[in-house]
Amino acid sequence: MENAATPRIKIAPSILSADFARLGEDIDSIRTADILHFDVMDGSFVPNITFGIPVLKSVRRYTDMKLDAHLMIDRPARYIEDFAKNGADIISVHLEADHPRFIAEALKEMERCHVQKAIALRPITRAEAILPYIEEVDMVLVMTVEPGFGGQAFMESQVEIVRQVRALLDRYNPKCDVEVDGGIARDTAHRIKEAGANVLVAGSSVFGAQDRADAIHMLRTI
Repeated sequence: MENAATPRIKIAPSILSADFARLGEDIDSIRTADILHFDVMDGSFVPNITFGIPVLKSVRRYTDMKLDAHLMIDRPARYIEDFAKNGADIISVHLEADHPRFIAEALKEMERCHVQKAIALRPITRAEAILPYIEEVDMVLVMTVEPGFGGQAFMESQVEIVRQVRALLDRYNPKCDVEVDGGIARDTAHRIKEAGANVLVAGSSVFGAQDRADAIHMLRTI
C-alpha cells in the first residue's frame, strides 16, 4: 500500500522529444507511461518556442493519457483557462514567471477550472520559494536543467533541491507529488528518486530508445 514516504513512481515522457511528423505513433509507443508531458515555451520566459493550444487540443482528441502542461511562459495566469479547456489535466507555472500575487491568481484559476495545480522551480530558485503555496498545490516541479531546450545535461546540484522540496512537503503537504524535469536517464533516475521525486519527466531517454516500453519500465523500477 502506498503512503507519503513511498509514493508510486510515475513516468512522464515529454513530447518535445517526439517526432511531430508521426506524433500519434509516438504517443502509442509510450502508452505504458503514466503521464504525457508538454513543455510549452513562449520565446520570452525562455529563449525558445515550442507549441501551444492547437497541439494540446489535437493530442487530447487522440489519447486518454493524463496531460501535464508545463508552462514555461511569462504571466501564465492569462492562459490557464485555455489550457484547461483544451485538455490539460495538470498545469504547472513557474514561480519566476510573474509576481507572487499573480502566481496565486494562476493557482486560483486552476482550482476554478478543476485541474491539478503545480508550481515549477528553475535551478536559480531556492526550495523555500514554494512555502507561500505549499498547502494548496498537487505537485511541485523541480527543473534539473535550465528551462528552454531539450537534451541538456543533468545538474547534480538540483538533487539537494529535490531533497529539500520533499522535506518541506512531508511537513506541510505530504500527499503532494515531486516532479523532476531535465536529463532523466538510467544514470540519474535512481539518485533523483532517492532524493524524493516520484514523477520523472523523460524526453530523449524514452523517445530515443529502441524499446520505449522497456525504457519506461527501467526508469520506473531502477
